Amino acid sequence: MNAVLGWSLAFAVVAVGYIGFGWQGVVLAVTVVVFWLLLQFSRALRVMRIAAGRPVGTVDNAVMLHARLHPGQRLMQVLALSRSLGTKVADDPETFVWRDESGDAVRVVLRDGRISEMHLERAAAQGTADTSEAAGPRPTGA
Repeated sequence: MNAVLGWSLAFAVVAVGYIGFGWQGVVLAVTVVVFWLLLQFSRALRVMRIAAGRPVGTVDNAVMLHARLHPGQRLMQVLALSRSLGTKVADDPETFVWRDESGDAVRVVLRDGRISEMHLERAAAQGTADTSEAAGPRPTGA
């Protein structure tokens, strides 16, 4: 949710509480807004605690992670899906990489905290290209 929209809704709830119930409505509205903020904070801490328990930039299956990603997701949603902090490889645009044990990798590009691009990099495709070059004939010196 946009921050301006969120704070506008919070202000509207407080205003409606005052109009409808006076100062008791304001107290109730502020309590509801603070509770909502605490829920969001608790959710963020839980995701970070889970991600902190695994090595940075690792994921069980890069292909499955790539299948679950879509443009517009926030970084916190990506962390919840990967259960790991990504390895930051670039600052502008902000780019993170997650790898699995087979060498496959997911590269995620974020703009304004949301996914703008994601790419799956297969280790098998890179490995076959390297082996075909190595197996091919080599020029001999004269």
